[in-house]
Amino acid sequence: MSELAGNRSAGPGETLLQVCDLAVTFPSADGAVRAVRGVDYTLRRGEVLGIVGESGSGKSVTSMAVMGLLPNTARITGSVMFDGRDLLTLSEQQLNTVRGNRIAMIFQDPMTSLNPVYTIGAQIAEAVRAHRDVGKAQALERAVELLRTVRIPNPEQQAGSYPHQLSGGMRQRVVIAIAMANDPDVIIADEPTTALDVTVQAQVLEALQAAQAETGAAMVLITHDLGVIAGQADRVMVMYAGKLVEVGSVEDIFYTPAMPYTLGLLGSLPRLDQQLERLTPIPGSPPSVVNMPPGCPFSPRCPLSTAVCDETEPGLEPIGDDHRAACHHSSKVSGVRPDEMFDASGVDTEALGEFVDAAEGRS
Repeated sequence: MSELAGNRSAGPGETLLQVCDLAVTFPSADGAVRAVRGVDYTLRRGEVLGIVGESGSGKSVTSMAVMGLLPNTARITGSVMFDGRDLLTLSEQQLNTVRGNRIAMIFQDPMTSLNPVYTIGAQIAEAVRAHRDVGKAQALERAVELLRTVRIPNPEQQAGSYPHQLSGGMRQRVVIAIAMANDPDVIIADEPTTALDVTVQAQVLEALQAAQAETGAAMVLITHDLGVIAGQADRVMVMYAGKLVEVGSVEDIFYTPAMPYTLGLLGSLPRLDQQLERLTPIPGSPPSVVNMPPGCPFSPRCPLSTAVCDETEPGLEPIGDDHRAACHHSSKVSGVRPDEMFDASGVDTEALGEFVDAAEGRS
């Protein structure tokens, strides 16, 4: 590892980041926008935590709040503990010693993260010098080393290239290199493979794995693609309407989902071993988070919805070891296939009951 690598504050498996009851509200002409509603999670050194959900579920806002990147109009409550300090209480100057140094973020579109008039080598070197007292030559040497780590071919030559001279996948790898520049404790990757084809996506994910191996950092991987999560994450948080609706290991989420929304996301995931099977979309759209009514926000789209779902929003309840789900009818999800659950959404309740009974008989 480079001599410019930073010092780490926690050993393997130790807690790095603890988010407690995080809530984010934005004002609007129509009322308060409750973008994040009481999110809790713990991130340990070396692990990858996946956050999944549809657009508007609160995934990115949660991490922007952690980084202190939300506008002043946002009302943020709760706590974000990192290295013994609550990041939500720090001044902008204090946060600047953490951002890009101890906690790094990889944004969705690399072109918005890179300056078009500076070479990529200069931009990586600038990230190094922002937090390290080193000269230009040493910082540029570190930049070339980082480009090599993220699998950029001919790194010495490419360090002199401008962002527009690189492909989308290579630009994303440059952004990953910038995130690695100071050996951070936590890397937050927000939709890092969106708009990339499958081959390039795989290369970017390899670069992310290389970044984690090089730095030993924990990672928060935000995506709507459960396929990305399957090969990368240790634990998964599923978000809907600003709240956690299921939390568990990758095995829990993929093999024993306990919330209909999670099952619907799995049904929307293409599978290479079932190329001729139709995907099963979730009917309807996510709700507005402005002045939300009582009850489960997924209720209007859920085939299992009953009166209690419209009246009371469920909390996260334990399903098994480290597996929790927010659903009044989680026991009825076990053994049901996505096509059974959501193809039944347009028929009567009795037909759906037959599907559930049949699934329970199989399990």
